[in-house]
Amino acid sequence: MAKQLPKRSEVKVEDTWDLTALFENEDAFENAIKKVQDLVEEVCKYEGKECDSAENLLACAKLSDEIFSLLERVYSYASKLYDVDTGDSSALARISKVKMLYVKIMEKTAFLTSEIGDADEELIYSFLDRNKELEVYRRDLSLIFRNKPHKLSKEMEQLLAASQNATDVQSEAFSVLSNADMEFGEIKDSDGEMVKISQGRYISLVSEADRRVREDAYKTYYASYKKLRNTFASLYYGQVKKLCFYANARKYDSTLDAALFNNEIPVSVYENLIEAVHQNLDKLHRYVDIRKKCLGVDTFKMYDIYPPMVKDVKVKYTYEEGKAIIMEALKPMGEEYLKVVQEAFDNRWIDVYENENKRSGAYSSTVFGVHPYMLLNFDGKLDDVFTVIHEMGHSMHSYYSDKTQPFVYSDYKIFVAEVASTCNEILLLKYMLSKTTDKNERAYLLNHYMDMFKGTLFRQTQFAEFELTTNKMVENGQPLTAESLCKTYDDINRKYYGDNVEYDEEISYEWERIPHFYYNFYVYQYATSFCASVAIAEKILSDPSFVSKYIDFLSGGCSASPIDLLKKVDVNVENPEYINTALKVMDEVMDEFEKLI
Repeated sequence: MAKQLPKRSEVKVEDTWDLTALFENEDAFENAIKKVQDLVEEVCKYEGKECDSAENLLACAKLSDEIFSLLERVYSYASKLYDVDTGDSSALARISKVKMLYVKIMEKTAFLTSEIGDADEELIYSFLDRNKELEVYRRDLSLIFRNKPHKLSKEMEQLLAASQNATDVQSEAFSVLSNADMEFGEIKDSDGEMVKISQGRYISLVSEADRRVREDAYKTYYASYKKLRNTFASLYYGQVKKLCFYANARKYDSTLDAALFNNEIPVSVYENLIEAVHQNLDKLHRYVDIRKKCLGVDTFKMYDIYPPMVKDVKVKYTYEEGKAIIMEALKPMGEEYLKVVQEAFDNRWIDVYENENKRSGAYSSTVFGVHPYMLLNFDGKLDDVFTVIHEMGHSMHSYYSDKTQPFVYSDYKIFVAEVASTCNEILLLKYMLSKTTDKNERAYLLNHYMDMFKGTLFRQTQFAEFELTTNKMVENGQPLTAESLCKTYDDINRKYYGDNVEYDEEISYEWERIPHFYYNFYVYQYATSFCASVAIAEKILSDPSFVSKYIDFLSGGCSASPIDLLKKVDVNVENPEYINTALKVMDEVMDEFEKLI
């Protein structure tokens, strides 16, 4: 009989997150919904009068902060109950209710930015001079005026806000299909026992040293996606059409331009990343050649990309062991940083293990005025320890931003979101390398560092190129079908991994399983952040005074543009040289690894 995942009710309480910091019970949750609705009614009394005076503008700004900070808490509570058990119908009903509430609130409050955008800029800025309490909103107001070319009439803004309820269906359906409805079959593990494949177990299985297990897991897993390729194609096509609709409605040049505009990122940053990686694909090809040699295989397959290249090294960690290593690795960040990390571990900010119907992957989410929460699916691999410290980086970024910034600037932009998390990973790797005296263990850790370059820089850029290519296809009037999506993905994958790989059809279905394709040009930021983090981590370790500069960056929220915030830590992302510099490090790591083996 196959090993089964525990039901949610069977998970130890101490291994789950404590949501009472959000709401003590369901009644408190429902009362918060009522309060949000009351606040919305109150702010709506200012419709048509928001910009009549400094007092009205300030009242609307304060009410808006209160509405959306409380709505953030309501959404967080509902989504977290759903994410740990996507098969729970009551959890689905709760999150669906909150999403509908969110859309209605966005529709009703659309006038807040619309009226400011219609107002005379000089008049609005004069209000700031008359009422010093408004000064904190200066940057926020400047961003509203920056958005003026893409602003629509009040009625159209309300219509677009209301349309979100319908256009979010693709990502919701993807989540339910991938995490709750799909069955991936069973295979024999390396001990000959039947094991049920799940989203959480898949990577673990294709990382096995036993190549038969890897191949069985790979083929069995993707057989499920092959059967549903037309369904996933329909969902993804709907997602891209949605992006095209909103980009056209707001008069952006493209979906990419629309996605990057609100983050204040030039399109050239995205394009430079892909171009710089294309110019350095020889490094990924070299990585594949090293991997093929270490695994001792005649033909290299895509399911050979995950297992360690170094054998006979401890690869399993308990969660307690992982936490202890993380606390040591983060010591360069200082006592205050460590104290908060320990609090997160001790006070159930984290949902640790996989259970039946739990959302796959991992994330950290912030709730202003409470504390961050982390979702994990910890399975004991070295990768899982890195995932914990990665998500802790996000959580610490949120902690410092929330602690330092007012609500309006507390939520940092996506572009800088992956810097803190990836920097933490590099600190962990450097710590583990500094502590090992064993040649084999050092090679194993260097293997992991190479995998970080492969997985975070090359793979995420590959995903970014797929997103850009498929969006351009739709923008040029070409429909997305299962066939065209599989061919596009396969072509890009072959370009990235090179001629020294024997490709099977299964890899052409990989695009179906990537949740970030429903996040609107998100993944490229993993790659840019990784490159920035390589430099930042080196400075943290070599210059203790740099830590205060880095904490200042973490505390910035969105009080400045992402590009300006990164300049605080001496990174200029408008110049692609920071990518080339990081890739030189990959060559150095491969040089050392080859000497060791």
